[in-house]
Amino acid sequence: MEDNREVLEAVLKEAVDLENVPIEQVFESLRSSKEGLTTQAADDRLALFGHNKLEEKNKFLKFLGFMWNPLSWVMEAAAIMAIALANGGGKPPDWQDFVGIITLLVINSTISFIEENNAGNAAAALMARLAPKAKVLRDGRWGEQDAAILVPGDIISIKLGDIVPADARLLEGDPLKIDQSALTGESLPVTKGSGDGVYSGSTCKQGEIEAVVIATGVHTFFGKAAHLVDTTNQVGHFQQACVLTAIGNFCICSIAVGMLIEIVVMYPIQHRAYRPGIDNLLVLLIGEIPIAMPTVLSVTMAIGSHRLSQQGAITKRMTAIEEMAGMDVLCSDKTGILTLNKLTVDKNLIEVFI
Repeated sequence: MEDNREVLEAVLKEAVDLENVPIEQVFESLRSSKEGLTTQAADDRLALFGHNKLEEKNKFLKFLGFMWNPLSWVMEAAAIMAIALANGGGKPPDWQDFVGIITLLVINSTISFIEENNAGNAAAALMARLAPKAKVLRDGRWGEQDAAILVPGDIISIKLGDIVPADARLLEGDPLKIDQSALTGESLPVTKGSGDGVYSGSTCKQGEIEAVVIATGVHTFFGKAAHLVDTTNQVGHFQQACVLTAIGNFCICSIAVGMLIEIVVMYPIQHRAYRPGIDNLLVLLIGEIPIAMPTVLSVTMAIGSHRLSQQGAITKRMTAIEEMAGMDVLCSDKTGILTLNKLTVDKNLIEVFI
């Protein structure tokens, strides 16, 4: 178990470049051999490295994330005030305002969550390309196992038609033809021989050979690409300049100043009772919040996202629709992470000369 932990630390810290060092050093670094691993050793490594699959975000936390912005903060403060502070003077809490505010928050978050989850789940599309099964050498015997239990140091067999289940280095044998267009954009299969590396998610088009696994899960080339797609959280122009920052901060500042003045006027000067004063503060707070604006923005962008999805476009963030509309320069490569690797000809642009 301690040896396996040393293997984990060496791989994760990239102390050894397993993609370029000689095969002998790969086996030495991974504490493995051409006879493969034992079931016990593989189980120990699985507990350290994790399963050979891409991690999915917690859907509930992602949903709650749509309630975390300046406008939502003000609405949440109003809801808390309606249910907690507006209680006294022989009157019950202001349940009507509380339920109304929470309903609007939930509606807005639900719309944003559903649209971004359906249209922007690019990681799920990438995960669909991973191999479900793999032929692996364990305890000196070959057998078909779930690809999710592969660990660095396993010996696997790759043959015609197989999807490579993990990043690996090829051992002795005839060269393979590997289609890795989905990862590198190469339109034709590439030839891979002994000692060369193959990537998880690529497809074997010709040949059969054994290989040693050097990376699994999010540590593979494929996994890193999917992880970048799924964790893109850059704040765009729309969020910075228009809604979440400018309008949200303005609302917070103006409401805070207004309520402070209202408190000073009502209690020290006018000596009002507690509950009537709280009711006035609640009216001021709710009246200054553009409650419908987040919902209107979400619905509008959801419609745009839906129309883009009908044309095959993947929208990671709905705010990207507005940002693309205001784009001046677009730099694009010849391919992307998801590609069909098919060439088409537009017949309307073909001219025949006789």
